Amino acid sequence: MSRTATGLLAAASLFLVAACGESAAEPAGNASAAGGDDTIVFAAVPSEESESLQSQYEVIIELLEQETGKTVEFQDATDYSAVIEGQRAGQIDLAGYGPFSYKIAKDSGVPIDPVASLVDAPDEEPGYKSHAWAPAGSDIKSLEDFKGKKICFVDPASTSGYLYPSAGLLEAGIDPEADIEPIMAGGHDASAIAIDSGQCDAGFAYDAIPSILVESGQLKEGALESVWESEMIMGSPLAMNTESLDTETQEAIRTALTEKANVEYLVESGICENEESCVLPEESTWGFVPVTDEDYDGVRKVCETTEAEACNAA
Repeated sequence: MSRTATGLLAAASLFLVAACGESAAEPAGNASAAGGDDTIVFAAVPSEESESLQSQYEVIIELLEQETGKTVEFQDATDYSAVIEGQRAGQIDLAGYGPFSYKIAKDSGVPIDPVASLVDAPDEEPGYKSHAWAPAGSDIKSLEDFKGKKICFVDPASTSGYLYPSAGLLEAGIDPEADIEPIMAGGHDASAIAIDSGQCDAGFAYDAIPSILVESGQLKEGALESVWESEMIMGSPLAMNTESLDTETQEAIRTALTEKANVEYLVESGICENEESCVLPEESTWGFVPVTDEDYDGVRKVCETTEAEACNAA
């Protein structure tokens, strides 16, 4: 899958330029190499085209600044490979990953630990599903019908937009490269919109994206129908750089995200006025819960199943 490796490497230069002159072997526990002693560099990739990604994280940023005593510098990343290489180079302290891109980063030696993932209730397990979408009324009713068609994926390092879909196609007897024409849309919203507009015959995106696009007016109700769904995928983690952050700051971030980054605490602390106005990423109605590296072993298992080149591309 040479297309996969190319996609993952394409944006790496964005952070590699900034990395010039930095020590690649700075020992763990040192002060932040990314933003300096008083700054935490926080990067994330939007799941849909949005100018308000930073606004989704505003209350989390305020919480982190309050709990660490440092300034948080937020960056929109172009794609997951930019985040991976930014953390590898010590230019990003805290980052939002998809489960697959986290696995790629961690298993390729990037010095990160997953900290927390979003849920909608305090007793809920973090997770979501990948869906295959086709235009309503299409002759495409299952993955078997994808053969010979133009199929939209999200990004070569996307869990629900590439890895799990590839596993599903293989199980259905469809080679994700040879039996279809794969198109990388670049975002979950872009994939859904391309399917609706006819640029792709069908494609993949995570479970909630059609309803989000209907709400924003970019998609008509019922325009797409699901023709396949994956098993439950572990939720997307926030992961911190254990080499660019000192130990005290790491502990402060972990405590903030796993114990205080929820609507209840944010209202009690005065960061949010009330629950209704407390905006969290991905429209979460609760907040973050702890995750560990072992929680992403399911992604590793799918990598073994698909033997996807992207699993080892970083």
